[in-house]
Amino acid sequence: MQALSDQEFSRFQRFIYEEAGITMSASKKALVSGRLAKRLQARQLDSFGDYFQLLASGQAGEEVQTAIDLLTTNETYFFREAKHFELLRKAATDAAAQGRALRVWSAASSSGEEAYSIAMVLSDCLGNRPWEVTGSDISTRVLQRARTGHYPMERARHIPPAYLKRYCLKGFGPQEGSLLVSRETRSRVQFLQVNLNQALPQLGSFDVVFLRNVMIYFNGDTKREVATRVLSTLRPGGYLCIGHSESLSGLVDAVEQVAPSIYRKP
Repeated sequence: MQALSDQEFSRFQRFIYEEAGITMSASKKALVSGRLAKRLQARQLDSFGDYFQLLASGQAGEEVQTAIDLLTTNETYFFREAKHFELLRKAATDAAAQGRALRVWSAASSSGEEAYSIAMVLSDCLGNRPWEVTGSDISTRVLQRARTGHYPMERARHIPPAYLKRYCLKGFGPQEGSLLVSRETRSRVQFLQVNLNQALPQLGSFDVVFLRNVMIYFNGDTKREVATRVLSTLRPGGYLCIGHSESLSGLVDAVEQVAPSIYRKP
């Protein structure tokens, strides 16, 4: 197999930008080579250029989605950034006091830890009152994992002990060292494939949207477009949570910042 050339790498940079809006820096060349090498072997191709031609041919079928899955980075864990879950608890408590339903969107849910963390908080605060959680991602691979709700036990270190006991099952025997989110909790979370770089499907309106650690992969124009799309789903008075290393400053004026990485739609 030939090494990935700079010219071939630039083609994959353009591919992932056009498909997912992700701007991939030159430092990612080794990552691209490592993640796509097995696909060359699987397709019995001699070079990365041949693989790119396959993707561009219009006859690649599911291979395009496979390449997207491999080139999108998915990093998450349960109850990441505690301040956002304090906000979510307050929003759920307010909804309970007002007798209204609460809808929350985990807009880049990856393998599902964020969406299930949200569901645990809503279940705790709202119980049998109406609430919904939608998790979405561009990667079908991680969505498939998310729907199982099955994780290594080390991923549970940030789950509050009471939630771990109430909403998760501990693996035994062949499953020792893992946890399974309870069936009831899993049933309250809907996972959908959504490309934030394209027109959104009909998702309805949300009270809280988590869009965390996503925009760091986009350039300025794409950030603005994605933020505008996502904010169109946020109801007046609703909250948007982004990553602590991200900002909406200078991108949109549809929301006002109320705390670091937390915005409210007037």
